[in-house]
Amino acid sequence: MKTSKLFALPLALAVAMSGCGSATQTDTTANEEQVAIEAETTDDTQAEVTDEAEAKATEAKQPFSLTRDDLTINETITDDADESHAITADGTSDSYADLEVIKTGAADGDEADFYGTNAAVFATNGATLDLSGIYVNTSGTHANAVFSYGEGTTLNISNSVIETDGNCSGGIMVTGGGTLNATDLAIHTTGNSSAAIRSDRGGGTQNVTGGTYVTDGTGSPVIYSTADVTVSQATLESTASQGVVVEGKNSVTLNDVELTASNTTKNSDKSSWYQAVMIYQSMSGDAAEGKASFTMDGGSLTNKNGDVFFVNNTVADINLTSADIVNEDTEGVFLRAAAAGWGSEGSNGGHVTLTASDQAIDGDIVVDEVSELNLYLSDGSTLTGAVNADNTGAVYVEIESGSKWVLTGDSYVTALTCDAAAIDLNGHTLYVDGVAYEAGTASSGSAIEFTLPTGGGMGGAPDGGPGGGPGGPGGPGGPDGEPPAKPGE
Repeated sequence: MKTSKLFALPLALAVAMSGCGSATQTDTTANEEQVAIEAETTDDTQAEVTDEAEAKATEAKQPFSLTRDDLTINETITDDADESHAITADGTSDSYADLEVIKTGAADGDEADFYGTNAAVFATNGATLDLSGIYVNTSGTHANAVFSYGEGTTLNISNSVIETDGNCSGGIMVTGGGTLNATDLAIHTTGNSSAAIRSDRGGGTQNVTGGTYVTDGTGSPVIYSTADVTVSQATLESTASQGVVVEGKNSVTLNDVELTASNTTKNSDKSSWYQAVMIYQSMSGDAAEGKASFTMDGGSLTNKNGDVFFVNNTVADINLTSADIVNEDTEGVFLRAAAAGWGSEGSNGGHVTLTASDQAIDGDIVVDEVSELNLYLSDGSTLTGAVNADNTGAVYVEIESGSKWVLTGDSYVTALTCDAAAIDLNGHTLYVDGVAYEAGTASSGSAIEFTLPTGGGMGGAPDGGPGGGPGGPGGPGGPDGEPPAKPGE
């Protein structure tokens, strides 16, 4: 309780009138009382500041939650025609708020997934479209919810709820170089090949901050990237598919994101492995050939089934900093660089540069005979696992002073750079270019130079992606909206 300083005055007067003690004694008593009162006030103020800080911290820890019932809906826009839109911004600057959009109707795959035909909300030709507090529901096949198409087109959406029920129906999507900025969205897709954060031919840029993004369908990762996608302070969950797929010369960056992946279903036989994050090149023409990139800074990644990372038929950078990565599948590996059903047999492996900074890596790393790995551990990073245990691939490992590799099985590397304290053999043998490494010795080597895989024809994408891969668009004409196989699939 805060106490007024005026309380000291009647107390001093009462002491003086009673004749007990001198004026000096009276002043001293009053001053002591004043100090006590001020101290109490200060304590109360500090307590209030502490309570306020704790309240903010508690609020910050609360998971994001937004439903249609939380929105103020003043208008409903419906569209039930095939190959049409409920809202279109064509070269204009428009804004919508506090409304719901209900979209049915269907379209063929390429028109819908490359060019936005049948999307509920569509921006194109350099338009700027701002959306706030809206609810979008689509139930048709190839009915993407919110779509930005073409260079110079920008779509901004915030505090909104998106639900899609049909196959090949993503949440937010860019193609042809469009830009989409999303803040605090709640997206839930249930159909197959329906990534919550989706892109296709021609790519673009997606910036996502806050919100929850959940997918339930086969071939429906939370993120399917043939674009440059950055997601920050959000919660991502896939219940049947990969959490993230990056195809070709594109990128995904996760900043302080909570990602949970449970890849338990497939709709192709091109790969027998399940994973949380897949990086590949399908050769379908939907993504340019070149180095792919996955970056995770902070946050967490929980994998429920299979491997954490899988790289196939491309060159890829994986950059990890201070992320909490847990693989709940004890039979899965941390990274698998290997050939699969995409690209030309014999040259379709994964070529990976894995850079870990202040990062704990727990799990084995597999590199097959057509794959390569450059592994860098820095800033106190630790690797606990075996690397290239079958002695099949080419591997370079570089360990900065203060970082450490603890072996859990015999491992084989082509070259090694480390100081004398970097390797804990833990009862196992590390072979460097065929020679057993001697514990407690420094080593110096050179990294591997990668060559980008090329050719391989129209390989098709995995599990329902662009042309039949995870989470991307399917091709036209599949039964019940299922993406059909493409040539070579």
